[in-house]
Amino acid sequence: MPRIQFELPDHFIFATDIQIYISHVNQGGHLDNAQLLTLVSEARVRFFKSLGYTEGNVAGHPIVVGDIVAQYKSEGFHGETMRVSMVPQDYNAYGFDLVYRMECLDTHREVARGKIGIVFIDRSTRKVALVPHAFMARVQAS
Repeated sequence: MPRIQFELPDHFIFATDIQIYISHVNQGGHLDNAQLLTLVSEARVRFFKSLGYTEGNVAGHPIVVGDIVAQYKSEGFHGETMRVSMVPQDYNAYGFDLVYRMECLDTHREVARGKIGIVFIDRSTRKVALVPHAFMARVQAS
């Protein structure tokens, strides 16, 4: 199976620091696959909060994660603080990709990179909804 490869953008509009706790580490002594998703999900919630939104109400619409891609670049270990940087890109009518990079704050070692597919939902029909103009205006002002 070919490895997932993609280039990171030149800049990110958001970053947050998250520590790796012992509960994030697997029996191999490094950051667990499932826990990477937990940390990236926490960063995603903080990204939307920085714009004044909750995931249940982004400019009037809830969002869902349609897909997620992760590419590991190195290991993460208990006690390290990760900086998770994010930027939305590749917009379509119903959502966008939230690109992320996770790197160790102390060593600047890249640990992981990936994309989270964000989709807007119409609350009443539970079907996809158009990306709200208010969200686009706010994110472009960042």
